Amino acid sequence: MPRTTNPAPLPPPQEGFKVACSTCALRQVCLPTGLPAAEVEQLERMVAVRRPVARNTVLFKAGDAFEAIYLVRTGFFKTAASAEDGREQVTGFQMAGEMLGMDGIFSGAHACGAVALEDSQVCVVPYGRLEDLTREIDRLRRQFLRLMSREIVRDQSVMMLLGAMRAEQRVAAFLINLMRRLRARGFSSSSVVLRMTRDEIGSFLGLTLETVSRTFSRMQDDGLLEVRAREVRVLKPRLLLQLVRRSS
Repeated sequence: MPRTTNPAPLPPPQEGFKVACSTCALRQVCLPTGLPAAEVEQLERMVAVRRPVARNTVLFKAGDAFEAIYLVRTGFFKTAASAEDGREQVTGFQMAGEMLGMDGIFSGAHACGAVALEDSQVCVVPYGRLEDLTREIDRLRRQFLRLMSREIVRDQSVMMLLGAMRAEQRVAAFLINLMRRLRARGFSSSSVVLRMTRDEIGSFLGLTLETVSRTFSRMQDDGLLEVRAREVRVLKPRLLLQLVRRSS
């Protein structure tokens, strides 16, 4: 991955970085509702540390040994793999409350890499501890499976984007999905500051940089969006949704 720094070694637990799931603002996203305090304390002991990840820093690389699941606490990440021609192929964008690293469960090694798109923080969950605790706490096991299912559904949605939609429909669907996820975390449902570049959006959607740029310009000319550098405001959300639905 271009212009990124190597992954830093996992820091030891230290004051100020120990996890307190019971007071975390993302508790409703990560934890099953009604989890007793004693079980929350077990979960806190399982999570090794909160790890800061500076912008453009690699969290893990393709081929790295799989050791942990990462829950994004703050910030934004992209996951990417190398295409057959050596180019970077972006496979996803992850925000607060979402998981990273599950690609390594099957083979024991990561199939893609993850890079922070802004200064971020992750909760590190050693997978061995997670297996032990999910055997003990049934509600936590169901929650973990639910989070995994959410990631699978998102991947399936991407495949539908690439297979059935025109360029402007792909971009519209991308924006709608991104804003829905942000709204679920208390952010604006009509505007977003894109942490990724146009080129990264194109890689994710199977479009060229030029096509993504032209599509944003066309949508702005049509009055659907207001675009100022990386800030995008949706002016006509119903028309944007109708544009996506035309594919069916």
